[in-house]
Amino acid sequence: MRLRILHILHSLQVGGLENGVVNLINRLDPERFTHEICCIAEAGPMTERFTRLVPVHVIGKGSGADHLLPLKIARVVRRVRPHIVHTRNWGTIDGVLGGWLGGVRRIIHGEHGRDAADPQGANRRRMQFRRLIDCLVTRYYTVSGDLRRWLVEEVRLPPHKVTHLMNGVDVDRLRPATDRSIARRHAGFEPGEFLIGTIGRLDPVKDQATLVRAVTLLAARGIHGARALIVGGGPEEAKLKNLAFELGVADRVIFTGERQDVSELMSSLDVFVLPSIAEGISNTILEAMALGLPVVATAVGGNPELVAGGVTGELFAVGDAEDLAHKLAWYMNDRWRCQEQGAAGRRRVEREFSLERMVECYAHLYDEVSR
Repeated sequence: MRLRILHILHSLQVGGLENGVVNLINRLDPERFTHEICCIAEAGPMTERFTRLVPVHVIGKGSGADHLLPLKIARVVRRVRPHIVHTRNWGTIDGVLGGWLGGVRRIIHGEHGRDAADPQGANRRRMQFRRLIDCLVTRYYTVSGDLRRWLVEEVRLPPHKVTHLMNGVDVDRLRPATDRSIARRHAGFEPGEFLIGTIGRLDPVKDQATLVRAVTLLAARGIHGARALIVGGGPEEAKLKNLAFELGVADRVIFTGERQDVSELMSSLDVFVLPSIAEGISNTILEAMALGLPVVATAVGGNPELVAGGVTGELFAVGDAEDLAHKLAWYMNDRWRCQEQGAAGRRRVEREFSLERMVECYAHLYDEVSR
């Protein structure tokens, strides 16, 4: 019997979580698993990346509270009749109740990271609701040790129900550029420029403003030749562009918008930066490491579990543009450091964070819950 899994997502817009779901569905054995998706808000461009037919059901929830949402999800559940309902993050927590009301008794809830409204996971109402519906959840998993500790120690969920399941990336597809200058030319940049990049939704939780301020500090200190690429779209785009203009670095900060050639752009970089104020386990960090880039990231969430300071990159405090600029100047003055740490990151991803390993872990989780 093939297990039918209903994945409940907020949307299928471009994002790390959504990319992980697509990779998982594309790689799981179709002889053992079938999949359908329920999008609470909307579908999105990630639907085009499925390599097989995956039905997508859209509820169309707008902004604000919708007290009937569990009932709307339950209607989808009864129509699909899955063996397992799989929800992810606070944005789909209503899917736990909706799955139960729809008659499903095997429910998995995953924690991939927190949103800007509750970056530290300290919202008491949310924690109380999680405890209230715990009896409906068969198994939890988290993508980082930090999130597992939070669920067990702060939310106070049963430790035996919480599994740590790491993300993975396609190490065969993502390979370091043999000649980065060629990648630069293809991306439209000069070979001699020092390129710093970040990739992600332009959202307050990603705090790309700290990178803009760090670039400003480099310029103020007379450190020229660096440009920053900010790849992605989102609600903060206009504000970030205005910030770059006001600080006088509009010519040094390039906003690419959403792109389909993200790995090609990343291959042109010297250093990858992730300035988020909260993270689970960042797929973009793993992708950057797979491409042989050193990573400078905030010391939050699962980032320290990926970035070994002084080995595969560097860590800095949230919002500390001064320290970020200082670390970027190190790399600009020591290209050998970039190459050495990038190579170390590539080796670590091959060893611990392959997509195959991640898919095996999810398959085992689904089989275990189904029994």
